[in-house]
Amino acid sequence: MSALVLAWRNVLRNRRRSFVTLLIAALGTASILVAGGFAQYTYDSLREGAAREFGHLTVAHADYFDKDEESPLQYGLEGHEALVAELERDRRVRRVLPRIELSGLISNGDKSMIFMGIGADIMAEAAVRGPFLKLVAGELADGDRTDGPPRVLLGVELAESLNARPGSSLTLIGTTAAGGMNAMDVEVAGTISTNWPDVDKRLIYAGIGTARRLLATDKVGMLAVFLQETGDTPALRAELEARDPVHAFKPWWEQSAYYVSVRDLYDRIFGLLGVIIAALVFFSVTNTLTMAVAERTREIGTLRALGAAPADIVGEFVREGVLIGGIGAGLGMLVAGSTMVALLMFDIQMPPPPGRADAYPLRLYADPVFYLLTSLVILALCAAAAWLASRKAAARPIVEALGHV
Repeated sequence: MSALVLAWRNVLRNRRRSFVTLLIAALGTASILVAGGFAQYTYDSLREGAAREFGHLTVAHADYFDKDEESPLQYGLEGHEALVAELERDRRVRRVLPRIELSGLISNGDKSMIFMGIGADIMAEAAVRGPFLKLVAGELADGDRTDGPPRVLLGVELAESLNARPGSSLTLIGTTAAGGMNAMDVEVAGTISTNWPDVDKRLIYAGIGTARRLLATDKVGMLAVFLQETGDTPALRAELEARDPVHAFKPWWEQSAYYVSVRDLYDRIFGLLGVIIAALVFFSVTNTLTMAVAERTREIGTLRALGAAPADIVGEFVREGVLIGGIGAGLGMLVAGSTMVALLMFDIQMPPPPGRADAYPLRLYADPVFYLLTSLVILALCAAAAWLASRKAAARPIVEALGHV
């Protein structure tokens, strides 16, 4: 009789107890996989959003990130076209977009508000940001037209505060690179939402030429580098820093404080949850096999009298534990996979996270490596529980074990 068949028959000796233990192992596995799948989906969404907002890499003047500017674009980039061409020659680079950060006042004639603006190629920005820059009203348009006033996009909250809509005329007032004041009339092309209400209260998008004219400069603030694959970011950053000490290269994760804080929080929450679930599975299997060992103590004594070594007896109980863990892990993976498919079929929305405006779909990721590691952990826990429950009984004197009541 094979060892696994014998272990299976021993598991079936008390079917109710074994079923409950299998159920706990399955639910524990499924809980870890579902929680981990949700965390992976969240991380991926935040990573994609941050990379599209800042660019996978931001290229700037060497002092741009470390020193405060005393005037706009003090540490801006001059003659950036050559640098853009050099970066775009790399096959890993999808797009390089010049950007200018600007701030000042925006007025409708009756009311003035502070704005935080981005000067960029509006159409290209909309293309790379995708769903993370949603058009609410109007149209996306080239902000640097020559047949009329420059056109801008307003954050939806800022547009409401100024009672502005597509076609409205507004005035931008800002400080030039030389320290003077400058004003410019613009037309609203559309309103947009970044899903960050606090950002949308101050946000404007202007054409790169419009921003340069407002600041009276030929510089740009930085270059946002978008890659074909997010995973190429660390390697490309290291290569660029090695061959170009003149500029600073900052990856997306060093600019997205929200991503870092959420990931740290989720790592702690789901890590603690995983430890609790693992402990429940461990103690459940330990309890089941401890009762089985107590019921079979005389049988253990008989096997010892017939010449079985303590290691053989412990090995039998370990096989039973591994069998319980393996079946439970398999059922748990089936439950987690079914849950993932069900969530794809039914549009279940999660409430907006802190600081955000829109709900988002509840989804799970199924990472084969994570599934394999979780199954191995469950198997290891069940094997350890079986060893712990059986080692003392297997080492008891034969006479004492045969006389056990």
